[in-house]
Amino acid sequence: MTEKTAKMRIGVLASHPIQYQAPLFRELAREVDLTVYFAHRQTAEGQARAGYGVAFDWDVDLLSGYASEFLQNQAKNPNVFNYGGCDTPEIATIIQKGDFDAFIVTGWYLKSYWQAIRACRRHGVPVLVRGDSQLHTPRSWLKRMAKKVVYRWIMRQFDGYLYVGKRNLEYLLYYGATRERCFFSPHFIDVDWFRTKSHQTDEERRALRLSLGVQEDEKLLLFVGRLVEMKCPSDLLKAAALLKAQGVAVRPVYVGSGRLEADLVKQAQRLGIKASFAGFKNQSELPVIYAAADLFILPSESETWGLTVNEAQACGTLAVISTAVGCMPDLIADGMTGKSYVSGDLRALADAVMTMLPRVQTEACLKALQDKSAEYSVSNAVAGIITAISSVAQGKVKLHG
Repeated sequence: MTEKTAKMRIGVLASHPIQYQAPLFRELAREVDLTVYFAHRQTAEGQARAGYGVAFDWDVDLLSGYASEFLQNQAKNPNVFNYGGCDTPEIATIIQKGDFDAFIVTGWYLKSYWQAIRACRRHGVPVLVRGDSQLHTPRSWLKRMAKKVVYRWIMRQFDGYLYVGKRNLEYLLYYGATRERCFFSPHFIDVDWFRTKSHQTDEERRALRLSLGVQEDEKLLLFVGRLVEMKCPSDLLKAAALLKAQGVAVRPVYVGSGRLEADLVKQAQRLGIKASFAGFKNQSELPVIYAAADLFILPSESETWGLTVNEAQACGTLAVISTAVGCMPDLIADGMTGKSYVSGDLRALADAVMTMLPRVQTEACLKALQDKSAEYSVSNAVAGIITAISSVAQGKVKLHG
């Protein structure tokens, strides 16, 4: 990095500390003078309301390695689910006095984001946005047309756009972003952390699989996530029934909690499928579970990205995911890093599992997984941000010593 870039002063506004964003902020703080502002202090109970089904705090460090501040959230009902849930008027004064070379917001659906965007426009601070929305999310024709009118105005409020993948770029361009102001800053997870934590001996792997109810002759098909409607967790059970009819012994294993859990247990019994429900597992518990699986399955009918796919692949596990999952064009190299199928097509899901099972742990597929994780990495995400802020801040960059 140049001397000039290394001294750029950058602000970021995020809704609340998120496990996937912390590695990005740490790495970015090594390159620029960074301060991250959080609009909301999430509680364990707030995590439960977000759909996890249980109250918890993440068991990984989300705040060290970069400068951060929690803003005073003046909302009557503080939350990160709706526009009025984050109201932080002090961000305008911070931007006015902060001498920022550029400012990044991680979306535009909260009032706090708009308080920051307006302040940046008012005080001549270049503002960029980084999100992961995609056009393939189900929505009515009327809603899509209404959004197209409003979002074209929204796009004009930004000086630059940080896109995390191919569908996110498609989304930004559809709503009026200019291509030359779009910069690739890929969605990623901490690949080295997951890879290191996933290491286990063959004996440890067998023991873990047994603890999850998986017998020696069964293939472990893993689902990780909230047990909610949009993720279609029951599709895995239905596909398992089709595979069972073909004489293929599989064990669906669900890691996660949510309102559908009791229904899924009953459905598995009705279908005659032996399924395991491991409940919620915190971040540090996941890598060895991913590595113990034969295949990772994500059958969602709506998913902006699907970072659990990144996690599984970092642990050396192939993924079978629906075409509705936002990361599909980026992370699924057909037959090599996984396979995709049309959401809701249970026969296609079962066939995709049959196609990928013989390829589990093959040298070619493991190499493909490593290459994909290297492409969708924190270093490339930071490089994209540095390129973007350097571009939008041309002529406005001030050196800080």
